[in-house]
Amino acid sequence: MTDDLRQRLRAVAGAAMAQDSAHDLAHLDRVWANAQAIAEGEGGADTPILCAAAYLHDLVNLPKDAPDRARASAMSASAARPHLQALGFGPDRVAAVQHAIEAHSFSAGITPETHEARILRDADRLDALGAIGVARAFAVSGALDRALYHPGDPFAATRVPDDGTFALDHWPAKLLRLPDGMTTATGQRIARDRIAVMLRFAHDLADEIGHDANGWSAGDV
Repeated sequence: MTDDLRQRLRAVAGAAMAQDSAHDLAHLDRVWANAQAIAEGEGGADTPILCAAAYLHDLVNLPKDAPDRARASAMSASAARPHLQALGFGPDRVAAVQHAIEAHSFSAGITPETHEARILRDADRLDALGAIGVARAFAVSGALDRALYHPGDPFAATRVPDDGTFALDHWPAKLLRLPDGMTTATGQRIARDRIAVMLRFAHDLADEIGHDANGWSAGDV
């Protein structure tokens, strides 16, 4: 039943969402895999609600620099309703999926009130970390025509990080802080493992470009 539902949800998302290199069907598949891993560690999740939220959470995908970006999750939740109804979700379950979708967004700042909402938020944020997080961060920054890093101070040792201008600045501005904001113990553990991957990349980058990573280390996150 879950695999059939997943395939139907995946088809809905593929037809309805505006896709880019960082927000596509592969992203949804990864978020669902993350959600399953977290749910296995935490227990007690409603699988159909979690699956629906994972595959419909980006139905409305606005650019990172869009002025109404913070409303994207609410817009996605609204767009999900008719699809959920067509799939046979009753009113309470539609509302549960919609809440999880609304609360997953970093920019929206909505507190996740249910187990499924907490799992989805952690699962989506995990896809911003680790090797895939490195790839996605640079893909998004490239699409927005942002430089890879500040040429004189790549690791923001003497300046405030500006992730609207430099891709690498997104790490101290947001990504390296994500583990502390995880709402599940399983999500936080996986996040810290992925941060370690990113920090190894950062130190390798520092060596290659002849700069100091300025104390970026796994012990700092």
